[in-house]
Amino acid sequence: MTDFGLTFEGRVAVVTGAGAGLGRAYALELAKRGAKVVVNDLGGARDGSGEGSSLPADKVVDEIKGAGGEAVPNYDNVATADGGENITKTALEAFGKVDIVINNAGILRDKSLVKTEPEEWDAVINVHLRGAYCVSRPAFKVMRENKYGRIILTASAAGLYGNFGQANYAAAKTGMLGLMNVLALEGAKYNIKTNTVAPGAASRLTEDVMPPEILEKMKPEYVAPLVVYLCSDKCEESGFIYNAGSGNFFRAHIVNGPVVKLGDDKTICTAEDVMANMDRINSLENAKLLSNVQEAVMALLS
Repeated sequence: MTDFGLTFEGRVAVVTGAGAGLGRAYALELAKRGAKVVVNDLGGARDGSGEGSSLPADKVVDEIKGAGGEAVPNYDNVATADGGENITKTALEAFGKVDIVINNAGILRDKSLVKTEPEEWDAVINVHLRGAYCVSRPAFKVMRENKYGRIILTASAAGLYGNFGQANYAAAKTGMLGLMNVLALEGAKYNIKTNTVAPGAASRLTEDVMPPEILEKMKPEYVAPLVVYLCSDKCEESGFIYNAGSGNFFRAHIVNGPVVKLGDDKTICTAEDVMANMDRINSLENAKLLSNVQEAVMALLS
């Protein structure tokens, strides 16, 4: 094995949606650095339809083994509780534990809100957001017992900033932020770090959305270095959101503008008072980072 500064000898990683694109890049890089990898992929179509196939996961496992690494395939559906349990079970049976979970599996069913049918909404929410819950929950139990874990959630610029025709996808991806915030708090005393990555990368989900010259500059391998670091025992960050693509990285965060006090303990302000002060309320000058709900409540009470 190449002598890396960040190694994963003795670590066991689960990567969902690892049959292609970003998931494949993560799995290959972790394996190259010594991790034992569970390669999960249902093998379905981009929109989640079809009965699935074992070929995508098997192919990546063969790549890892061919390079001298250790990996096993898993074909479970992340959107089901049984599927999530079986993914962790696969890791335990093959390698005895699970240290790292990368929630990467995803599908697209893009339509404007009015044209999005309930089943299309549910399908996307289920794979992305419910899937992150179903996979992370059983793994979190194991990590908590071992007092070590690294969890990666996958968001999207569509969720952070919005994108026409992706209400279901954007809602699911923004839901990752709430899940991350809670997991970061609940995992703190167990050395379980949870972070979220919003990748900009060429994949089957983006291949017909971006022009070829842009896709060439946005290979999944450009995102993998950040994810690999966040999965390592050197990572001290938890509860952070990162955008990554084309070798460029930056942090995103929800910030709070300065508090504008209207009225007092005896007088409730009116809607007209609010209207007259909207410029001040909208201001983000000297905005602050708040790390939990208690800080947000105290800001309102101060």
